[in-house]
Amino acid sequence: MESNTTPYPDNEIWFLTGSQGLYGDDVLEQVSHQARQIAERLDAAGPIPLRVVWKPVLTDADSIRRLCLEATASDRCVGLIVWMHTFSPAKMWIAGLSALDRPVLHLHTQYNLSLPWSSIDMDFMNLNQAAHGDREFAHIEARLGIDRKIVAGHATDPRVIGRIAAWSRAAAGRHAARSLRLARFGDNMRDVAVTEGDKVEAQMRFGFSVNTYGVNDLVAVVDAVEDKAAAELAEEYCASYDIVPALRPGGIRHDSLVHAARQELGLRTFLTDGGFTAFTTNFEDLGGLRQLPGLAVQRLMADGYGFGGEGDWKTSALLRTMKVMGQGLPGGTTFMEDYTYHLGPGTPRILGAHMLEVCPSVAARRPSCEIHPLAIGDREDPVRLVFDAAPGPALVVGLADLGDRFRLTANAVDVVAPSQPLPQLPVARAVWQPRPSLAESAEGWLLAGAPHHTVLSSAVDAETLSDFAAMTGTELLVIDESTSAAQLAKEIRWNAAYHRLAQAL
Repeated sequence: MESNTTPYPDNEIWFLTGSQGLYGDDVLEQVSHQARQIAERLDAAGPIPLRVVWKPVLTDADSIRRLCLEATASDRCVGLIVWMHTFSPAKMWIAGLSALDRPVLHLHTQYNLSLPWSSIDMDFMNLNQAAHGDREFAHIEARLGIDRKIVAGHATDPRVIGRIAAWSRAAAGRHAARSLRLARFGDNMRDVAVTEGDKVEAQMRFGFSVNTYGVNDLVAVVDAVEDKAAAELAEEYCASYDIVPALRPGGIRHDSLVHAARQELGLRTFLTDGGFTAFTTNFEDLGGLRQLPGLAVQRLMADGYGFGGEGDWKTSALLRTMKVMGQGLPGGTTFMEDYTYHLGPGTPRILGAHMLEVCPSVAARRPSCEIHPLAIGDREDPVRLVFDAAPGPALVVGLADLGDRFRLTANAVDVVAPSQPLPQLPVARAVWQPRPSLAESAEGWLLAGAPHHTVLSSAVDAETLSDFAAMTGTELLVIDESTSAAQLAKEIRWNAAYHRLAQAL
């Protein structure tokens, strides 16, 4: 069976099958054949974005341990799907699972969809024992405290495929986070609390490596960009966006467009040479930059880079991770900030934006490339893309450092078109209706201590985010249509008690 085309060509999910030698070679040959067919079926399933790679059936403790060590050491393997086709005594799995450092999805399935009622015999029963083989395996997972996702159902069931797909994306995101290198150009905005955080703990928890570079280190690279390369990229801008007359060739501000191109090329060079996939800037620390990077940041985000304004490295890293999780899906993912409210008439809504830096992956239509003054930063007027975000369901997600743990907070929202045009607002923006309502979501968000910088994604769903939180041992609060303020307050208190007890252990 031909495998699916994957947006993650360097990542794989390994499919492991448990059995034991008691059944004899004939049965084990059937187990191997049927397990391989299921792995190939999952590999060919369009919604599952990673290669699913079958591994030989495991029947003893040593082979299990060696396979788990191999998975942990592999740069390609991002997670394991594990299934007990027959009964596999679970003490065999202790050493392997104890050594494993990859997410686990326990697939509770069987080869046949229906029972052959008229012909079923003990041979069939001995071959198809997942109903209790998986219970044995699940017991040892629970005994060892293995964080895993459990999916029950036949491998042809769209629900099963969808849940495996969400977990696969989360596993790819976790894998990317563990090698994520982030460059901070300057420090964070002075006296701001929520953009601070423990970088050592973040690297221990997620894998983010966060380091600061002088802004003029970047300036040197920007200044070294060749004039011809900057001019050619400016021509690409003119072909890609609706350019205001002042920025077009011959326009009175065309030089600013060329300088924006120079900034993009310089940033790309710096990030590529350093192996960085995320970065931050800060309008309070621009060194020799002529303008706060706007267009350059927007285009880099569109290519998958993480970004955070005012030195917000946590949001930048989260954006990069969610960009990876959403690869190949419709919709987009962007840096965002809750700015101001429409409280009525009609349904209350939030207007989100930032000074310049909203990713065009969420744009409803072809962006306009414009230049306008910026009241802060004390630099030249910056070039930026201006657009409205496309309507549809989305998540707004924030990552905060609470001191004793990190907390992810997610709000399910519906992005809508602005009620009226916004001709005097010269930035990219999104308007959304939070669930269950603006008042209840805002009260919950504030109670959670969640940040004002966020990631807005119409590509990544709540299940994928939940799987990622479980894989990284991170608290997740979800505010959606079923949320009540009283229940959320209890959940926050329960979570605090759990995490403090877990740390003590």
